Amino acid sequence: MTIFFAILYTIRFFYVLLHFILLIMQTDIISCIKASIAAKEQILLDKTLMQNIEIAAAAIINACRNEQKVLFCGNGGSAADAQHLAAELSGRFYLNRRPLYAEALHVNTSYITAAANDYGYNAVYARMIEACGKKNDILVAISTSGNSENIIAAIQKARQTGLYVIGLTGRDGGKMKSMCHCLLNVPSQDTPRIQEMHITIGHILCYLTEKNLFA
Repeated sequence: MTIFFAILYTIRFFYVLLHFILLIMQTDIISCIKASIAAKEQILLDKTLMQNIEIAAAAIINACRNEQKVLFCGNGGSAADAQHLAAELSGRFYLNRRPLYAEALHVNTSYITAAANDYGYNAVYARMIEACGKKNDILVAISTSGNSENIIAAIQKARQTGLYVIGLTGRDGGKMKSMCHCLLNVPSQDTPRIQEMHITIGHILCYLTEKNLFA
């Protein structure tokens, strides 16, 4: 009987502990969602950023209308965002329509590893822009800090080649602030929130582009 009650007590203890852990997790989940909502609300209050989103959309629309390319680059999560947004433009967003020339510059892993091995990682995007970038194309350069060296090099090469540069950053824009034609710097210090806002802004740009060209 003593063993039975010991087992029952142990099960009850672990049940209470599990319930407590789940309550903590629920609090964390709510906190993350609220932080994401707060970041979006900060964008709505930032008049300069809202205007720059319009300017960026107009630049992309004009480039696509004139058969120019939209090139994307980023590292890590920003590389994933670059590939995601390029797919929305080259594939489709809402509408069945002709594809637009949009490309994430990191998708050829053989090129990335070869160029990084031969010239250093900081050169991988700049060399690709030198290869395929043309005057009046668009470069969407993504860096949460605004200080990624290979993104800085890509912007420099893009400016030399005559591309229009849209920067997606956070905080104060970092080094990219003075280098981009149009800076979309999310007013946040938190990298996950910045990345969430980047994909939100990116979806807005894709939506406006598709709507104005094809709706």
